[in-house]
Amino acid sequence: MSSLDDLISRAQVLLAEGHSPGQIADELSLSMETVTWLLTQAKGTAAPKDVHIDWTAVSSQGPLLEETAQMLLSRYYLSSSGDAGESSPADVIVGIALSGIPLATIIAVQEAAQLAIYHPSKQNTSDRPTGSISGNFATVSGQRCIIVDDTITSGNTMREVVKYLKKHNAIPVAVWVIFDKRGIKDVDGVPVFSLFKISRID
Repeated sequence: MSSLDDLISRAQVLLAEGHSPGQIADELSLSMETVTWLLTQAKGTAAPKDVHIDWTAVSSQGPLLEETAQMLLSRYYLSSSGDAGESSPADVIVGIALSGIPLATIIAVQEAAQLAIYHPSKQNTSDRPTGSISGNFATVSGQRCIIVDDTITSGNTMREVVKYLKKHNAIPVAVWVIFDKRGIKDVDGVPVFSLFKISRID
């Protein structure tokens, strides 16, 4: 089976299990456009240009996940003007559901910061989907926030989170991701720190 056939199959299984297209996009680290194509394979349309990233060899192993979170911290401190001895750069670490939550949790522990969870609108199946911060974790109003996720695919979710935080009187200071598939330097003025930039060369 080709990798494309495998992705089509995985997308269909996730849909059959009740996942929304947004959740499937997160699970497969693909854009919504790509997931829509995988699920419909509209005649006469070519597969969107996207890159699938399978990092389960790391994400499924607690110690490796912790080391990845530590690399994000190191990447920030090496790239920022402050030194590694400075206090935490944020009051709240905002993990984007679902894949950003484990990383954000580890970083919050390392930085002695609070933890907030953001549910993006693409995972909401209502008629008028909106994103939101979970009420079971930290609030963000008046807090300096770092946004954490595994992958930037299109940048839409990051723009949504930054807009949400600013609207709710939070101060987003950085975006931390493992993989950046767009080469984004900032999101509405908020700097992006990634471990890997992924490029597709045709």
